[in-house]
Amino acid sequence: MSSQFQLMGEKRFRPFFFTQFLGAFNDNVFKTALITLVTFRAGQLTELDGKTLATLLPGLFILPFFLFSATSGQIADKFEKSAVARAVKVFEIAVMVLAAWGFLASSLWQLVAALFLMGLHSTLFGPVKYSYLPQHLKPEELVGGNGMIEMGTFVAILVGEILGAWLATSSLGPVLTSSVIVGVAVLGYWVSRGIPLSPAADPALKINWNPLTETWNNLRFAHGNRTVWLSLLGISWFWFYGATVLAQFPNYAKEVLHGDESVFILLLTVFSFGIGVGSLLCEKLSGHKVEIGLVPFGAIGLTVFGADLYFYTPALPAPGGTQDFAAFLAQAANWRGLADIVLLGLFGGFYIVPLYALIQTRSEKSHQSRVIAANNILNALFMVVSAGVSMLLFGFGLSIPQLFLATALFNAVVAIYIYSLVPEFLQRFIVWMLIHTIYRVERKGIDEHIPEEGAALIVCNHVSYVDALVIMAACRRPIRFVMDHKVFKVPVLRFVFRESRAIPIASAKEDPALTEKAFDEVAAALAAGELVGIFPEGGITNDGEIHPFRPGIGRILERTPVPVVPLSLRGLWGSFFSRIEGAAMKKPFRRGTFSRIGLVAAPPVPPQEATPERLQAIVAGLRGDWK
Repeated sequence: MSSQFQLMGEKRFRPFFFTQFLGAFNDNVFKTALITLVTFRAGQLTELDGKTLATLLPGLFILPFFLFSATSGQIADKFEKSAVARAVKVFEIAVMVLAAWGFLASSLWQLVAALFLMGLHSTLFGPVKYSYLPQHLKPEELVGGNGMIEMGTFVAILVGEILGAWLATSSLGPVLTSSVIVGVAVLGYWVSRGIPLSPAADPALKINWNPLTETWNNLRFAHGNRTVWLSLLGISWFWFYGATVLAQFPNYAKEVLHGDESVFILLLTVFSFGIGVGSLLCEKLSGHKVEIGLVPFGAIGLTVFGADLYFYTPALPAPGGTQDFAAFLAQAANWRGLADIVLLGLFGGFYIVPLYALIQTRSEKSHQSRVIAANNILNALFMVVSAGVSMLLFGFGLSIPQLFLATALFNAVVAIYIYSLVPEFLQRFIVWMLIHTIYRVERKGIDEHIPEEGAALIVCNHVSYVDALVIMAACRRPIRFVMDHKVFKVPVLRFVFRESRAIPIASAKEDPALTEKAFDEVAAALAAGELVGIFPEGGITNDGEIHPFRPGIGRILERTPVPVVPLSLRGLWGSFFSRIEGAAMKKPFRRGTFSRIGLVAAPPVPPQEATPERLQAIVAGLRGDWK
């Protein structure tokens, strides 16, 4: 069983998971009941246009994220997090009582006030939600834990929206809705009492209650870490995209698909299902590590399937009629639209989970909640802007499908821009695609023997042009590889090697200056606590055998004594990238996709014992007969 599901049996995760689940569920029962009423039965509450209200109300819900996230981040860093979570749940009970009053009295203004306050409730809980996980989960559990949280959130959204839409249209809607939202709030508080203690990150912090100056401080601090900042922008863009699409689902179901409330619920169901599956798959696809190569993959899917939703032509009922979800599903043409929506969700999960895990691992622990708060501020800003942009484009005469197409095309532009600023995303995507389309890598001993921090020298046999990429994809930590300058210049691979800060080297006879520069860079990298990888054979094998390791290892260790971790690649001999039967990459693929290969690690060897002969013997023993 995957570790992400095993977490549900542990107290450090389960009470927190259900606390956030019930909060998201209650948010969406209430919010969807309100939006369903103003979309399909607006006359019961107001004379305002239902389409305009359906666009504005989600913006009102997220406005507190923009206004109060900075204060919430400080609270989460200063105080013990389980106590903050319980206080937020008490506040939720009070807000739901106000909302119940609004439903029973059919008063829009009490409901609008409660909607704003539920946004404040989520604002207060947000920094706790994402800064709690790194405190209680191991590094290898972080992607799975985030996947579970995202899956749980979108399942809660799905079930809450279905229940909210049904409650809003039932004959006893006001009474049932009021009972459910108050009851769930009370249950959420009871569950929150099981959350374990989570020490404050900065108990001496003096809270700045001015939201404007603290918002600026949070954004400025997050901006200081380039990768984290651009990851925050990437997450915020996802919520712009998601808010744009989800806000239009009620009217898309009603006006474009000519469906009733059940068709709207069907759209929510398949989208949330896609998000949940994509979030859970991230752990498996990433190999239990933070794999940002999934982010460009997710962005591609968001563009492709968002655009295809425009080109999909729905099968409609007779003129003037409406259809329920059964009639909608009975038309084969409509399955294309449903596939687009479920795949939008699936690729959205691939996109969002690694980005959340990245900011949790790369932001400073003492400021983690405030970085999450900065994320929430940006998210809120982007979602508020999404509502404004949607209204502007509608003002220019765009239809809802045309809005979907414009958003998908904007997504492609944003993705290209971000990846041009941080090529690490694209570099990791190329590496990830390599080992998930051409190879299936069996890893053994990698996580146990490669140190989580500190310097080490990685040595491995050299079988093909993609050896470094396979090792990079299989290891959690970045590795700076020393490689022949000719391999460094191979088209396409050159981009990956350059962005991973590989160190090109030449023989002393060929280019002595480049040789000395390479040894200097290796020494500097090891002194800085980095991992450096070398292929001690000095070149790619021509016959599949492991050739004698060269004495350069001794020169490196004499200058910077560090542990040496032997690795062995297995199964790459005979592949397209190896030199079997002549030059590599000159003949068609000799094997099909998903060829099985192996990467095995041995325990670190102390520097004083790491002779070329001993290391070669260890690597040869690891490889065995499987070339």
